Amino acid sequence: MKELDRKSEMVYRWVRAYIEENKFSSNTKIPSETVLTRKLSVSRETVRRALSRLTEEGLLLRVKGSGTYINKEVALSWELGGSEGRTKIGLILQGQDGNANSSLMDGIRSILPPDQVDLRTFLTDNKFANERRCLQAVVNQGFQGFIVDGVKASLLNPNLDYYQKIYQKRIPVIFYNNYYKNLKCPRVVVNDLRCAEELISLLIRQGHRHIAGIFLSDNYQSIEKFQGMTATLQKNGVEYQDDYVKWFASSEAYDAHSIRRFLKRLPRYTAVVCCNYMIFQLTRQVLEQQGKRVPEDCSLVCFDYSSGDWEAEGVTCSIHQGYRIGQEVASRLMRMIRNRDCDDKGYTYVLPPEIYLGRTVGPAREAR
Repeated sequence: MKELDRKSEMVYRWVRAYIEENKFSSNTKIPSETVLTRKLSVSRETVRRALSRLTEEGLLLRVKGSGTYINKEVALSWELGGSEGRTKIGLILQGQDGNANSSLMDGIRSILPPDQVDLRTFLTDNKFANERRCLQAVVNQGFQGFIVDGVKASLLNPNLDYYQKIYQKRIPVIFYNNYYKNLKCPRVVVNDLRCAEELISLLIRQGHRHIAGIFLSDNYQSIEKFQGMTATLQKNGVEYQDDYVKWFASSEAYDAHSIRRFLKRLPRYTAVVCCNYMIFQLTRQVLEQQGKRVPEDCSLVCFDYSSGDWEAEGVTCSIHQGYRIGQEVASRLMRMIRNRDCDDKGYTYVLPPEIYLGRTVGPAREAR
C-alpha cells in the first residue's frame, strides 16, 4: 500500500505539472489513463487514484465519453495562491522517466519540508517550446530558486534569454543531469565518463569486441556516455565502429521498431549498451522477440537504471541515483539562496557512479 501511495503521488505531481504547462494554452485535454499508465510505468489503479484526487480538488473535469480536461478557471486561480511565507522553489523536469522523477522528488522533499518550502513542478517533455512556456509563466512570480533538468542540452538552447532574466534578478538556478554550458550555474551530475569506463571494460574483459550502443543525440548526459564508451574501447585496443552506434533524437528514441531495424542490419554483435532505462526495456524486448537470450546470445548493460528492481532482475547497470541527486540539488540550492549566490562558487557536485554487477553480461560468443 505504501508503494501504491508513493507512485500515486508521483502521478499526481506529473499531472499537476502537466496542468501548469498547459493551462495557458488551448490544449486542455489531459492524456488518457492508458497513455499515463504506459508513459509513467504504473498501474491503471495508480493513475485513477491520482486523477480522482485532482478531480476532487477541482483541477480536472471528467466528461463522459470524451475524456478528462483541465478546469482552466480553477487552474488559473490556483496559481494566485500565496506561498504563505514559505520559500518558493520551481522544479523543471523533462518528465519522461517516471521512476527517475519519483525518486528525485523524494530526495528533494527529504531536504525541503513542505511547511517551509512551496515546491512547484513544471514539465518540459524535453521540448524547447514547453521550457519557454514554463519560464514565461514563472519568471515574474516570486520564485526564489529553480532546480532544472536541461532540455536537449547538447544543442544550442533558444531559451537562454529567459535564464539570463532569471540571473539578472539574482535568482539561483541549479541544474541536474543535463545542463547548459553557456550558463555559469552549478550542477549535480554523475561521472558518466567513469561510469562508461566501468561498464564497457566489463564487456571487454568478457571478450566482447562487437559492441552495439544506443544513445540520444540531443542529450548531454548521453553524449558523455558515448565519449566514455569510445575512450574505453580505444584504451583497450578495440576498434570503434560507427555502424555499431545508433543515435536517436529524444523525441524519436522510444520506438522498438527502430531498435529492431538497427540491430537487424548489424553483421554481428555480442553486446548492447543502452544509454538509459527506457531504451534498455525496449532493447530487451526486441532481443526476446528475435529469440536471443541474455546473456547467452547477447550481453546487455544499462546506464541510469531507474527502476528499483535491478537486483531482482539481475541487470548489470549503473544505478540511477535520483534520491541522492534530489538531496544534493535541494541542499545546495538552499545554501545558494541563503548566501544570495547565483554563480557556481563551489556548488557543483559530481557523484561517483554506482555499478551493480548482475546476470546480463556473459562471455562473448558469435552472434547468429
